[in-house]
Amino acid sequence: MKKALFFDTLEGGRVKCLACSHYCRIEPGKTGICGVRENRGGTLFSLVYDRVVAASVDPVEKKPLFHLKPGSTSFSIATMGCNLGCRFCQNADIAQVRDSGRIRGRGISPETIVAQALDAGCKSISYTYTEPSVFIELALDTARLAKDAGLYNIFVTNGFMSPELVEAAAPVLDAANVDLKAFTDEFYRKLCRAGLKPVKQTLKQMKQKGIMVEVTTLVIPGLNDDPGELAGMAGFIAGELGPETPWHLSRFHPTYQMTDRAATPAATLERACDIGEKAGLFHVYTGNLPGARENTCCRNCGTLLVKRHGYGIENFLKENGRCPGCTETLYGIF
Repeated sequence: MKKALFFDTLEGGRVKCLACSHYCRIEPGKTGICGVRENRGGTLFSLVYDRVVAASVDPVEKKPLFHLKPGSTSFSIATMGCNLGCRFCQNADIAQVRDSGRIRGRGISPETIVAQALDAGCKSISYTYTEPSVFIELALDTARLAKDAGLYNIFVTNGFMSPELVEAAAPVLDAANVDLKAFTDEFYRKLCRAGLKPVKQTLKQMKQKGIMVEVTTLVIPGLNDDPGELAGMAGFIAGELGPETPWHLSRFHPTYQMTDRAATPAATLERACDIGEKAGLFHVYTGNLPGARENTCCRNCGTLLVKRHGYGIENFLKENGRCPGCTETLYGIF
C-alpha cells in the first residue's frame, strides 16, 4: 500500500478521491469505483502501488502512437483497476477488478521498471493496458526517474482523469494517447459509466500543457459510427486540439460484454477517415486493420515520411522530424 496523492478528507472519516472525474466520496473501509483506491481510517491508499500485473516491451506504434520515435520500443506497464466500466473493455481481466474478485500483480519498484526499460533498449515507458490515473502514484514516481534517465513517458488513457492529476503529471509526461470513445454523453453513461465532458477537458488541458497528444476512437457498428457523430469528433479535434493532432480510428471486435455485433467493416473505417480529413485533420489512421491507412505523409507536399505495415516501419524523416521533400516539420517527438 501507499498513501494516495490526490484526495481530500471529509467529515465522518470519509475521503474524496481527486484522481479522476468521478471524485468518489469513499466511506471508511471502502474503495472507489476503480476498486484499487481504499479509505483506511480516513486516509486514502493505493492498493496497487507496487503490484504490476503486466510488463512487456511493445512497439510504440501498438499504443498506438505514430508520432513519437517511430519504430522504437516502449516498456509498457499496468496495475489492475480502471475507473470506467466499458462493456467493450479489451483488457477486462485486469481492468475490471470487481469481475476478478482480487488484486493480482508482482512487486516491482519504480527503479526496477526504469532499469528494465533501459536494459531492453526502449526509448519510452508507457503506462497503459488499464488506466494510469488509478495507479498514478506508481506512474509518477516511475516517470520522474524515467525522465532523469532520458526516457520518454507516455499515458495511454481513457481521459476521464481530473484536472488536478493532469496538472501534476504534465512536467514529466511527454505524450498521451487518449480515447475519445464517442461524442455523446449518452454513450459514455450507458456503455462506460462515465461522461464525455471531462474527457474533452483532459484533451484540451494536455494540449495546453504541451503534451504531445494522439486520439483514438474505437468505431463500434451501430453505436458511434454515425457520420454526423464522427464529423463532430473530427471537428472537435481539429478545432479545439489542432489539425496536427493524429486521429486513430480502430476496428471493433466483439469482446467482454459486447458480443452482440460484428466487427467493424473496413468500409466504415475508410468513411470515417474521409470524414476526418474533410474536417481538416492532417493525420488520420486506421487501427486493427493492417494494410489500410497506416502511413504518415507530409501534410504540405505529400512526401511519404513513415511507411508502415503492422509494426514494420520504414522511416524517411530527416533530423528533428523534418520532411525530406520540403523541410516541413512533422508534429510529434522525433
